[in-house]
Amino acid sequence: MAAPKMLKLPEVLEEIGMSRAAFYRMRARGKAPRLVKLPNGHLRGRRSDLDDWLNRLDSPTY
Repeated sequence: MAAPKMLKLPEVLEEIGMSRAAFYRMRARGKAPRLVKLPNGHLRGRRSDLDDWLNRLDSPTY
């Protein structure tokens, strides 16, 4: 089984169009996509987790 595609934090931020500060505020509220902390302390986002998070946001606004 292939390892899941892991995105660096700047790649995640670019894809969702959000600043690092705004992302961390959202993360503190538990509303950001799930990230994985690597043993070296770096954060990565799984492609599948980001896609799931984006799909959950896909609700109509009126």
